[in-house]
Amino acid sequence: ILFRFLRYVFGKHSVTYVRNFTDIDDKINKLSLESGRSIKSITDETIKWYKEDMRELNVLEPSKSPRATEFVAAMIKQIEILISKNHAYVDKFGHVIFSVQSFPEYGLLSHRKLDEMQSGSRVAVSENKKDPLDFILWKPSDNLTPGWDSPWGRGRPGWHIECSAMIHELLGCNFDIHGGGIDLVFPHHENEIAQSCCAYPDSGFANIWMHN
Repeated sequence: ILFRFLRYVFGKHSVTYVRNFTDIDDKINKLSLESGRSIKSITDETIKWYKEDMRELNVLEPSKSPRATEFVAAMIKQIEILISKNHAYVDKFGHVIFSVQSFPEYGLLSHRKLDEMQSGSRVAVSENKKDPLDFILWKPSDNLTPGWDSPWGRGRPGWHIECSAMIHELLGCNFDIHGGGIDLVFPHHENEIAQSCCAYPDSGFANIWMHN
């Protein structure tokens, strides 16, 4: 509805709507191992179902529909920037972890104070975090798990950095509207803001947040 409205007001070619697909995460990896199917086979099928449902609902196709696996190089680049600026660190297990304490504005979106928060994340928890709220940017992969070469060894990205990297590549450092479900405000969107603003401190990231 928002995409249609903005196209109506500003013109069809004045609005860029990006809706990404997370086609790599631990749940997909687990299903692949259990079923013997390739990750691409699983994600292609799920994306096909989703697009069919959207067409039945008469939802417009977005301007761009990136897959996370297409932007791993951009994720690695953003993680390297965060490490170089002391916003992230590497633990003894090979995880790269974002330091929440390095971003004083953390919690503004969800209206939470740092000392009142509880840790929570969709990705594996490292045993060597400096702070319980710190979150994973990169984690090592074993021989059975998909992975990419990186400065920290063969591994895969955490969920939060996937979105920040795709946003930066496709929309730039600053853009108008970030949407999503209300369940994503914390920790996902809070983490997106932290890592994006720390990597590109003059960016501002999203001007407006809209949650359903």
